[in-house]
Parts: sequence; structure tokens; C-alpha cells
Amino acid sequence: MTVSSPPGHVLLLAHAPLASALQACAAHVFADAPEFVHALDVPADEPPEATLARARQLAARSDGAPCLVLTDVWGATPSNVAQQLAQSTGWPLLAGVNLPMLLRAIAYRHEALQPWAQRALDGGHNGLLLRDAARLA
Repeated sequence: MTVSSPPGHVLLLAHAPLASALQACAAHVFADAPEFVHALDVPADEPPEATLARARQLAARSDGAPCLVLTDVWGATPSNVAQQLAQSTGWPLLAGVNLPMLLRAIAYRHEALQPWAQRALDGGHNGLLLRDAARLA
């Protein structure tokens, strides 16, 4: 008998107001996204310890479900806090979040943790394009 894990949750930790904005964008595509996509906007003046405490409260909303932790800029305060959270939980951390990454994370949240993280990362990469302006005319 195969035991399946519950569908995953997504934790967004980013500079204010990016996390909430991404969550709102996701809700345009997936109406139920606010139930499992949790946003933490990090204000510029908040001490990292306070941000980590809020991130842990947010993580508790997953009720034991696996989570992907998505952050914006590697090395900045939100990602440093996200890294501490990911290390303490064993959850994957992806930096450089964009909307295609988030949408892919939502679409494949029923998969096992590592393949799910890879799909989200691939979605983020595949959402980046450089188009020659002359070819667009």
C-alpha cells in the first residue's frame, strides 16, 4: 500500500510587497491559492529575528504538509530568514521567485517534494525569455 502525502503548501518570503503581490497574482489563476500559498512581506526595518518568528508562524499553517519555500533575492534578509526556516524543516528553498515559478509550484503541489521543487525551478527558468525586438514586429 502506498501512503501519499497531503498536497504541498508554498511559503513566499520576499521584500514587501512582493510576496503578497505574487500570492494575489496566483489567486487570479488558482482561486483557492490563498488556502495553501502563504505570503510573508518583509519590511525594510524589521529585525531578522522578528521575521523568522513570523515565518515560523506562517509555516505552522501547513499543518504538516510538505512545503516549498520561495524567496526573491539570494543573500538578502528575506532569503536569509527563508534559509534558516528551510534548514530547520528540511524543506527545499528556491531563490529568484517569479510568477511562472509560483504557478508551476501550485500546479504540481501533489508531487513528491524533490520533483515538485525541480518543476517549480524549471518553471521559473522557462518563464525567462530574451526576444529580439526586430523579430517581434
